[in-house]
Amino acid sequence: MSSEVNANAKPPSRDSSEESYPPIIPGASLLLALRLANRPILLVGGGVVASQRLYFLLESDAHITIISPGPLHPSIQHRINDPTTSSKITWLDRPYLGRKDEIKVKDYDLVMTAIDDNDLSRETCELCREEKVMVNVADIPPQCDFYFGAQLRKGPLQILISTGGLGPRSGAMIRDLILENLPSNIEDSIKGIGSLRADLRKRAPGVGGKLGQERMDWMKEVSDTWGLDLMKRFNDEELRKEILDKGWESRKILGPDDLGGKSSSWTQAIQRTLGTIDWTAGIGGFGLGVAFTSLGLIILQRQGRL
Repeated sequence: MSSEVNANAKPPSRDSSEESYPPIIPGASLLLALRLANRPILLVGGGVVASQRLYFLLESDAHITIISPGPLHPSIQHRINDPTTSSKITWLDRPYLGRKDEIKVKDYDLVMTAIDDNDLSRETCELCREEKVMVNVADIPPQCDFYFGAQLRKGPLQILISTGGLGPRSGAMIRDLILENLPSNIEDSIKGIGSLRADLRKRAPGVGGKLGQERMDWMKEVSDTWGLDLMKRFNDEELRKEILDKGWESRKILGPDDLGGKSSSWTQAIQRTLGTIDWTAGIGGFGLGVAFTSLGLIILQRQGRL
């Protein structure tokens, strides 16, 4: 199967025909956005790799138990001392003992090891598999149930680049290329369309059914009509109310021209490059990350930079 077919394939949509079903290409990871707020996470290790894990765990509002003898990596020690993050961390200043340890992996939602002791890492992995707890063993892909990948964040936008454990550095390079090509204010557009979606759900609550489908279709058409750049205008509460009052209530699509707006140059450039994209699927955390990853890679490929 060619990489071109795989790159262009999309999951089936409501309007898919049998001829448009994408081929199934096994071997991929399932990219998800885990909600870890206040969830217990066990992190074994206190070096530079552990410090990287800790950074992303703190951004997800998890509660992290670190087992490692001091001295710790300076950034870990900083997080422990910092009153804005210290309440999210429990540090046990001692070595981890594997099966003999009083800390049991079954009491944690995720376990991560970032140590140089391969035998202890393997034992920890076995413990987690026995207790059905997902585990990540740094730098040993066969002992990982999940990977971190290269990540970037701009407000609500998060992008994950995964190479399936094959080339972490190449993933980071691709991430940096995408970051260079993202508009500087893209997070404002995401917040704007998110606010409009939230207001619409208040007027048309519920999941599924005819109303739910009408809501999804209306949001899709509004997103396509306004374009990513002008979505930032939806941060204006009065504008949201106007488009809902005059548009949604009568099931009409009001575009920027109807309200005195116009598309910017970068929106037009993206539309010329990629045509019409279903951005509705990208409003959620997981779908949005995948959508923007694909967007960046396609633009860069067209520019001859990949």
